[in-house]
Amino acid sequence: MKQERLKKYAELIVKCGLNVKKGQEVSITCGLDQPEFVALVVEECYKSGASKVRVDWTYMPVSKLNYNYRTLESLSEVTEEEKARLQHRVDKLPCRLWLDSDDPDGLNGTDSEKIAKANMARFPIIKPYRDAVENKEQWCIAAVPGTEWAKKIFPDLEADVAVEKLWENILDCSRIDDDPIKAWDSHNKNLAKRCKFFNDNKFAKLEYKSANGTNFTVGLNPRGRFAGGGEWTLGSRIYFNPNIPSEEVFTSPMRGEADGLVVATKPLSYQGKLIENFRMRFENGKVVEVHAEKNQDLLEKMISMDEGAAYLGECALIAYDSPINNTGILFYNTLFDENASCHLALGRGFNECLEGFENMTVEECEKAGINSSMIHVDFMMGSKDMSIVGIKKDGKRVQIFKDGNWVI
Repeated sequence: MKQERLKKYAELIVKCGLNVKKGQEVSITCGLDQPEFVALVVEECYKSGASKVRVDWTYMPVSKLNYNYRTLESLSEVTEEEKARLQHRVDKLPCRLWLDSDDPDGLNGTDSEKIAKANMARFPIIKPYRDAVENKEQWCIAAVPGTEWAKKIFPDLEADVAVEKLWENILDCSRIDDDPIKAWDSHNKNLAKRCKFFNDNKFAKLEYKSANGTNFTVGLNPRGRFAGGGEWTLGSRIYFNPNIPSEEVFTSPMRGEADGLVVATKPLSYQGKLIENFRMRFENGKVVEVHAEKNQDLLEKMISMDEGAAYLGECALIAYDSPINNTGILFYNTLFDENASCHLALGRGFNECLEGFENMTVEECEKAGINSSMIHVDFMMGSKDMSIVGIKKDGKRVQIFKDGNWVI
């Protein structure tokens, strides 16, 4: 991969994704797959004025060993060291970057129930720290190729060729052209126009239908708003882009208002395993029945993680004719596959999808209909023939998607 193009990607992540400001700390979490690129990102952070950059390296085979050999009690513990780091996050609000390169099958052979129980035990301790920084910090998720991930997508290619091909697709989907920052500015403006359409129309419901069996209606929050592209932090009012790439406009629906059948159109990578060919049936907002051809037990554990895990936290709209979907590649990675076509998310909703959330507590947002959960898991349900109709409070119907694409 040409060094010049990688430098543009690193610059985009730091200046457009995180938007690092002078004196800010930066925290980066990444695998061992692309250390040279991580160094480029670290240098860009310092060039943007970062006071300190910390890199936390991860390695999925070691994570797998920890899950297999540590006891449930050990995995469930939140140590004093972890609490101190969480408190530092609250106090300093460092910019946080995740560079994802994980093997989609990397945790096959682990005990899903033990992992779920450990996460459930840790969540009540971690939640107050997470709530304290919500909407106040700049963060971004982007991707770099890992060898196992690349081989999963391109199994017939040699490892180095597969990695190079995955690099090309990551950069293309992330709009790394002659001037990526200018391209993202234009892209954000287009997404803002979509959001304005929804926020002006104040739909009460969205109705989804597809020939694969999806027949689903979700209620929208009367105080809700659609968002997409860049976001503003509370207090400091810094504009950043949390996902690179991103093609979605989204909202958090009204908790308890979703009914019908949803058929997934792409596999879901969850806890290092793939859930494949699955569907869910909703009643009164809650998943009441699931079926999956592969890893149904993992899907069932996911929706039982806590009370909110079986409710929706997000509805996202993306044209089937999107840059990511047009690659023809199944990425086996939520960051990319969720931005290929329409998706939903189970679990935690977004407080920023409520008008006036700036003056509300987390508890007030939940009472206003934002779902609360320890998980937020996106799954893809967009299809080539999908129809989406917006239904207003007076019953008026407006066609929004036809044959998988926008008609507005």
